[in-house]
Amino acid sequence: MYNLGTLDTFGEIRKIIAREIPPEARLTKVEFEGPSIIIYANNPNLLLENSEPIKRIVREIKKRVIVRADPGARKKTDEAKKTIEELIPKEAEITDMNFDEGTGEVTILAKKPGLVIGKGGSTLRDIASSTGWRSTIIRSPPLKSRIIEQSLYYMGKEQDYRLDFLKKVGRRIHRPKIYNNGWITISALGGFREVGRQAILVQTLESKVLIDCGVKPGAQNPFDEFPRLDLAEFDIEELDAVVVTHAHLDHCGLVPLLFKYGYGGPVYCTRPTKSLMTLLQLDYLDVAVKEGRPTPYGLKDVKKVLLNTIALDYGEVNDISPDIRLTLHNAGHILGSAMVHLHVGEGLHNIVYTGDFKYAKTRLLEPATSCFPRAETLIMESTYGAPNDVVPSREETERQFLEYIRNTVQKGGKVLIPILAVGRAQEIMLVLDEAIRFGSIPQVPVYIEGMLQEVTAIHTAYPEELARELKNRIFHKGENPFLSDHFISVDDRSARSDIAEGAPCVIMATSGMLTGGPALEYFKLLAPDPNNTMIFVNYQIEGTLGRSILRGVREIPISDSIGKIDVVQVKMDVKSVDGFSGHSDRRQLLKFVNNISPRPKQALVVHGEESKCLGMADCIRRFFRIDASAPSVGDRLRIK
Repeated sequence: MYNLGTLDTFGEIRKIIAREIPPEARLTKVEFEGPSIIIYANNPNLLLENSEPIKRIVREIKKRVIVRADPGARKKTDEAKKTIEELIPKEAEITDMNFDEGTGEVTILAKKPGLVIGKGGSTLRDIASSTGWRSTIIRSPPLKSRIIEQSLYYMGKEQDYRLDFLKKVGRRIHRPKIYNNGWITISALGGFREVGRQAILVQTLESKVLIDCGVKPGAQNPFDEFPRLDLAEFDIEELDAVVVTHAHLDHCGLVPLLFKYGYGGPVYCTRPTKSLMTLLQLDYLDVAVKEGRPTPYGLKDVKKVLLNTIALDYGEVNDISPDIRLTLHNAGHILGSAMVHLHVGEGLHNIVYTGDFKYAKTRLLEPATSCFPRAETLIMESTYGAPNDVVPSREETERQFLEYIRNTVQKGGKVLIPILAVGRAQEIMLVLDEAIRFGSIPQVPVYIEGMLQEVTAIHTAYPEELARELKNRIFHKGENPFLSDHFISVDDRSARSDIAEGAPCVIMATSGMLTGGPALEYFKLLAPDPNNTMIFVNYQIEGTLGRSILRGVREIPISDSIGKIDVVQVKMDVKSVDGFSGHSDRRQLLKFVNNISPRPKQALVVHGEESKCLGMADCIRRFFRIDASAPSVGDRLRIK
């Protein structure tokens, strides 16, 4: 049971490093910063030119190793900045540089990051050897992103905190293991036999890892709105890590609450998710305040999440506790969305959690991954898991969508598209841009409001994460459809009534389920006119206003900020187009299970209404001979 052989983890790792590093490199210290082992040397160029010693260390300790120049061997920031500007061609168009004295890393923002990196990373190596600073390159968004700018400023301002935090995390991750036991449990804290408040606790005798921590839009009572963090097995003080699959509120909306109640550990996600998650959490607070609802956490808690987030690339393997390694894989759902692969123990057990995923190519993203190193347990979403949840082809979907718009515009009406700001909105923007350019619909203005402009700006900062054709169009043809003149950002709320009373147009506004935000305000203005049309393009969760309207309710009581209730008569046409979903439909879900490699021994079906979870689990058992079940919220399962 006890694993006494690992009690001297820190000392053993340092001994191995000291043995392998050549004396000429002049090793000064070894630090544990987050999931990485940091080697500081006065002559790091020796290790950059000859990577064999580092490769031997990595093979032996099986940890992520980074080489940095000792602070005394680095150029001063002013001198380093001047050298970097000389090394990088002016065509790269550097817009900013941020130096982190604690970590010895410089973040370079440039409009053409490829020119900063150089062929095969040659310029980055030149920067490191000439200045002693390691470089992180970020694309300057062609649309100004307030969140990216403010995040970089805040991270720079809190350098000392960040370094101290990373060292604490490193010590916790690389602490000696006490147990050598195959005991693994999964606790269903939220999002099981329901959609919303997703939260999964994975526990071993050594570690506790929380995957997602979201809210449930449209919940009828507070007890159902948040995950069951009150369950006995959830102890916030024992939590090693939080992993966020993507930046929709039902997966990330309650992460700041963890920090409000004492969590001080890391949050792992992709780089785009880090930016988008911050934006959505801030918007969640803003909407709650405007609607007079109590907020579960404050601005300082959102900032703490930002400071404690460690962003990872797809395919990058990192230790997140003494016995768990994390790898994120593309989920194809929204920008930065990830499937979670947990490698528990030394080959003991592997868990794949899909998060929300799309197992098909879209205009915006490549399809989700289905190949993993190992996979004994699969946890899979089933939002569209019912037998009749088969969406039409993308071609048919777009044809129907554009026909609704064309008919509405021809009769002088306006089209309202309540939309999720992240993912669905950008997909629709690509469809509309092409339709207007090629004359498939009349050339009308497309108004975007809510977070859409900021979210789209973040998309322009990460074009390398987009679908191959779109990426090539942006990189090689110089065409960015998100910058089209067809799209008009509404920055003044007072313009809403003028837009509603004006000429035919398309309006894209959050929220996608009419639970609040500008979409609800436009709905109140447009609903009484039968010439107008509202098109739902995303899933409407049970209990939301959007779901009620889809069911045919045509008298909608809506209260204003002071509690006065008005009844809105819905005379506008209401349509639903399912084919734009960022989720896999039933056929894609089954195709994924059929194609996943290697084939898991068991499957847990989550993130779907009860009947869909149960039905999909039964289908997986019968068709694929996999032991499948659909746990309920509050269940705790021993999987190993």
